Amino acid sequence: MGELGFVEPTPVQAAAVPAILRGGDVWASARTGSGKTAAFLLPILEGLASRPSPASERPVRALVLVPTHELAIQIGDATQRFGQHLSVPPKKRPPKVCVAIGGISINPQMLALRGGADVVVATPGRLLDLVERNALQLSDLEVLVLDEADRLFSLGFAEELARVLALLPAQRQNLLFSATLPPAVLELAERILRDPTRIDIDAGQTASAASIEQRAIFVDAGRRTALVRHLLEVHGWSQVLIFVASQHNAEHVATKLARASLAAAPLHGGLSAGARSQALADFKAKRVAVLVATDLAARGLDIEELPAVINYDLPRSPTEYLHRIGRTGRAAATGTAISFVSAATAPHFWLIEKRHQLSIALEQLPGFEPVELDVPAPDPGGGVKGRRKSKKDKLREAAARRGGRSD
Repeated sequence: MGELGFVEPTPVQAAAVPAILRGGDVWASARTGSGKTAAFLLPILEGLASRPSPASERPVRALVLVPTHELAIQIGDATQRFGQHLSVPPKKRPPKVCVAIGGISINPQMLALRGGADVVVATPGRLLDLVERNALQLSDLEVLVLDEADRLFSLGFAEELARVLALLPAQRQNLLFSATLPPAVLELAERILRDPTRIDIDAGQTASAASIEQRAIFVDAGRRTALVRHLLEVHGWSQVLIFVASQHNAEHVATKLARASLAAAPLHGGLSAGARSQALADFKAKRVAVLVATDLAARGLDIEELPAVINYDLPRSPTEYLHRIGRTGRAAATGTAISFVSAATAPHFWLIEKRHQLSIALEQLPGFEPVELDVPAPDPGGGVKGRRKSKKDKLREAAARRGGRSD
């Protein structure tokens, strides 16, 4: 797999690939960007190539269920790439791969599934639509993969997932991958996995990955877009992924950047599947330099050598911070993750720091110094002790404590 850029396996690949090839169930927890897609795809494809295909009319041999369109498309693309380089027996074709997602016409997907498929990558709702139209059969399924299982539940797919599981044969291999382990995922694992190989790679790891330079810049909310333009000019990044908190902000920030003659596009759940796919394709092809995304994309994006991620709005949860910044500094590459922090959002940023055992100096950049003078002082116990220090005093103290600069 050297031609695909694989020099040596990542820890999750080294642990998961042999276990999957042995045919048993696997339950893996690994942080985003750890290489888990290849960890399940490579052994699945190798196993399918070594076994005869079922004789049913429209069989599906391996099913990968995912929570978002973007993730489905990217796993589908990866499956195609891996399959082209797979050593298959003589006279046997490369694996047939189909991606099934909602928001676009179902007819091309039904045509693609004629005769079945070796691997189907699908979102739960569209998969059920195809089953109801008799476009595929799941009775001969050999391998089920639940990728980003925690997101399947958090995005409201619990009912659809239960319906899909009821359609599957009892004898199958189950592979469950999840970055976090909320109660719903734990219950699911206990219910469907049989004596699984348990893999915890980077479980609970902090966000202080050596491959990602993490920065925090103190700036008033109204100056953030101007600061983005400044950073792009100063650093000369070929691309940057900007995370915002809402669909409105994605559209608003992308529009403001486009008016400043920057090639920018929004990516959020309010767009059609076609528009989302086009925005992602344009970003990957570098026709768009700035992608402004909601957390819809936090787990699904895999951009090779993405130099920078900017948290325009801080993530709602400390866990999402890891998923966001994990879009850069992937594999052997390095990257930069910058969080914009204002007086109002400083307490939340300190919570993220505390949760991940980070110590990130709050910077001020010339020309972008905040106008607001007061900011809550961080409480060593994890809370906030009121608005009792001036911002300048707080910054000086934080810089001294963390080894950063306040000027």
